[in-house]
Amino acid sequence: MSTRSLLILGILALGGLVAINSIFIVRETEKAIVLRFGALERSDLKPGIYFKIPLIEDAKRFDARVLTLDSRPERFLTLEKKPLVVDSFVKWKVVDVTKYYTASSGDERRAEGRLAERVRNGLRNEVSRRDMHEVVSGERDRLMNDLTASLDEEMRREFGVSVVDVRVKRIDLPPEVSNKVYDRMASERQVLARQYRAEGRERAQEIRAEAEREKIVIEARAYKEAEILRGFGDSRSTEIYADAFSADPEFYKFYRTLSAYTRSFQNQNDLLLIDGSGDFFQFIKDPDSP
Repeated sequence: MSTRSLLILGILALGGLVAINSIFIVRETEKAIVLRFGALERSDLKPGIYFKIPLIEDAKRFDARVLTLDSRPERFLTLEKKPLVVDSFVKWKVVDVTKYYTASSGDERRAEGRLAERVRNGLRNEVSRRDMHEVVSGERDRLMNDLTASLDEEMRREFGVSVVDVRVKRIDLPPEVSNKVYDRMASERQVLARQYRAEGRERAQEIRAEAEREKIVIEARAYKEAEILRGFGDSRSTEIYADAFSADPEFYKFYRTLSAYTRSFQNQNDLLLIDGSGDFFQFIKDPDSP
């Protein structure tokens, strides 16, 4: 390959390199500025294709989407000097790229650090003006809205970023306070449990006494009815025996004597000392006796 061909290839390669370094693209999700020898030349470039002078101008691109800053939990004091641990996050985005670059040199971490400091101070001020009930539930939304509005105005003015929203993920009591609260709650539950148990025992005694009373009443009624039925049965039995005796006195006497034999000699070990000449054994001695 000749020297001329090498020279042409070198010139083409250099031209390609210069062309590549002269073109930059700004995407829909970005904002960009152009610096000339470190000084701001062009700012707030819209999405598209742009040219810059190689080695003289430099393009800086920044994320224009809504970003999330997740702050670490912080401890604040309420109006009544009660401590709360607040865990929050911030939604923010770059709106003025020139002011953003001037204030932070394009360093996102630096911008987030300043924003986190402002959020921390804002939360401290808002919480200190409210009592615990207002912070936890009563005015929680109002607190967040007021803080968002004040931070948005301040960060736009100083950093060129918009604070879209500030939200609290969680509000807790400090561990030492939480333990005392839990202990007090447990004591209150124990007192209430003892009260319920005492009321239950009292009610159980009432139920047992009522059941015992009903048992006695039922048994008395049952005994009364049984005695009535038993008396009626005895009366009816007497009538039947009387009718049988009236119809055939001799047969009735014979039947009753056999029944007496059966009851008297049920057990072989029974021993009776009776005069054998008496009327009790008349049917044994003489089956044909009247």
